[in-house]
Amino acid sequence: MLGLAVGQTPKWRTVDPIGLVTVREQGYLLATRSGADRTYRLSRILAAEELAEPAQRPDRVDLDRAWQERSTRFRTGGDQVTVLLRVNPARREDLVGTALAVLAEEADADGWLRLEVTFQDSRHAEWALWQLATNAEALSPQWLRTSLRNRAAAIATRYEPSAGPTLPEDSGP
Repeated sequence: MLGLAVGQTPKWRTVDPIGLVTVREQGYLLATRSGADRTYRLSRILAAEELAEPAQRPDRVDLDRAWQERSTRFRTGGDQVTVLLRVNPARREDLVGTALAVLAEEADADGWLRLEVTFQDSRHAEWALWQLATNAEALSPQWLRTSLRNRAAAIATRYEPSAGPTLPEDSGP
């Protein structure tokens, strides 16, 4: 299977598939790789190839139980990060769908929602907030605000007008 992990280049992995599950309208492949449990989001699998040798897996699999065990390990492992943020109500479900937990929620005076949420780790928190662009604002921790600001500044610098020739306005796509 050719998979794309967040922030990495795609790479081939040989896995023994166990089954497919759908959770919150998101599909996942439960598998083992070199005997270790692995869970892959289907939207990150770019290609798959069937191999000649049979998969190594139990004859009977309880997918509900397997998913519960893996999701519990995911939620309780790693260096979880709690973030205080503001989000446009129209994008609330996008945020909640990727967070591990919502610890608190209230409406701001301007109609946005103020939430305290937990993410798996710092990389997960930065990725989730970056996906929401200007529809969310991290209020704390400060390292996350700084990281998002630095990332946005790097992109803005990349797209600054160059000193060379510019394209006519009507040459766009």
